[in-house]
Amino acid sequence: MFNLFNKNTPDKPRDIKAIREAMLFFIKQEMQKMEGGEGRSIKGLQLCIACLPEERYLYDAAVFSAEENRFKQELQRLADDFAIDLPERWTLDIAFLDELPEGAVKMDQLDVALCIKMPEITITQKSDTAFLRVLNGEAEQQEYTISAADGRINIGRERLAQDQDGFVRENHIAFPDGSSNQANKYVSRQHAHIIWNEESAAFMLFADDGGVPPRNKVKVKSPSEHNPVKLTFTELGHALQEGDQIILGESAVLEFSYSSHQSATV
Repeated sequence: MFNLFNKNTPDKPRDIKAIREAMLFFIKQEMQKMEGGEGRSIKGLQLCIACLPEERYLYDAAVFSAEENRFKQELQRLADDFAIDLPERWTLDIAFLDELPEGAVKMDQLDVALCIKMPEITITQKSDTAFLRVLNGEAEQQEYTISAADGRINIGRERLAQDQDGFVRENHIAFPDGSSNQANKYVSRQHAHIIWNEESAAFMLFADDGGVPPRNKVKVKSPSEHNPVKLTFTELGHALQEGDQIILGESAVLEFSYSSHQSATV
């Protein structure tokens, strides 16, 4: 449908079709970066354009300004073609500006930038202390307290786990290998980790090597979302929210909360 991969030259696109394809390719790349962590949480996209006045007609045509929702439909089709899991209700706002906003992701070839709108973080998510309660599977504790000061909090099978290179890591949230609970069987020795992100004021969950396909899985089911978020890349994290259920492997489940059910520490 689109010639989206012939981008071997940094030359600025100069016709309507080339400008449209370049913008679609750019937005696709940014949406794919959100996949595996935050894709389902996108509220909307804002495409900001700061073209020269004499080029305005090219960009108007490129984004189908005269046809309501046409460019959004093209983006949705592209997302479907590349299995980008956007939420059912997402918005697209196209804004022509004098200058591109600070903090937006800017294109290399064009005076275009993208802002990705995420749900507002509630005040409870500003706390740098949270709790993880075991809902299924058998861990060393029923509930763990985590804080920003803990640094990286590893999750996996057994307290000490050795990787293929011989290095040993400590799992702070450990599911014993000798447990009779079947859920523990599918928790990898290096499954996932949680770390506090100061910029977003949230705990971020990342899959580790043992928690991404083709090995085991890391999924997050939010009370506000119908479908779970799948962490398929180790580089992309997911901001945990109140009530999120973290599914490790087939059926081990941790519940994330800012309220304790009992007194426990990592």
